[in-house]
Amino acid sequence: MARYVRFARDGVATWAEVAGDSVRPLTAAPYDGGQPDGSSLPLRGLDLLAPCQPSKIVCIGKNYYDHAIEMAAGVPDNPILFLKPSTSVAAPGAPITRPRTCQRLDYEGELAFVVGRTAYRVPAAEAAEYIFGYTICNDVTARDLQAVDGQWTRAKGFDGFAPIGPYLVTDIDPGNLQLTTRLGGQVKQSASTALMMFGVPALLEFITEVMTLLPGDVVSTGTPAGVGPMADGDEVSITVEGIGTLTNPVRWETP
Repeated sequence: MARYVRFARDGVATWAEVAGDSVRPLTAAPYDGGQPDGSSLPLRGLDLLAPCQPSKIVCIGKNYYDHAIEMAAGVPDNPILFLKPSTSVAAPGAPITRPRTCQRLDYEGELAFVVGRTAYRVPAAEAAEYIFGYTICNDVTARDLQAVDGQWTRAKGFDGFAPIGPYLVTDIDPGNLQLTTRLGGQVKQSASTALMMFGVPALLEFITEVMTLLPGDVVSTGTPAGVGPMADGDEVSITVEGIGTLTNPVRWETP
């Protein structure tokens, strides 16, 4: 297992491999063959960025039975796909801002994976060859706009609506990881990824039948029951077993 971060150093985004309490900066993204540059820095105090540079974020809707039920929706026969733009990516610790056009802003804690090589029409049995590692995504949603529009692009696509991180972790089994979302310290979501209707290999096969995934692209695998609104001044934390905790404050946009 290896653990990676991206951080800002002198205004430049830099990849690094985590080694205990320090990091070893890399010459490029690890999935692009980056190697340690010979330096070392303390992990504490780094200005962490999202551990990915996706051309797109492919998200899965209603992938847990309990969430489909709480949304008063039927159980889908196939994965429901939607996209978030690359501009929605936000760093760990970055404020999640409720836009002035939104009245209800929801958290959705999710396991995500990052593709390490170009993937098109990948059989589920070969998925592990194309997935570089796993991270955490908060699929922030303007719930009232989602209801008004009847489709999800606007409600899911605002700048900063995809906090991701803090780590990108390789060689873990995504099939049975505990996911916990806390809002203001109170547990709001608690489930195992074993409860997903469509597991990671099946998702990669389904998605890549439709579109090519590029190195660095992110797939966010859906959220369990317990989604709900965030208020100005809240702090939302999503923990996934074996990966870590993604924490972001919540702010209202000033009119």
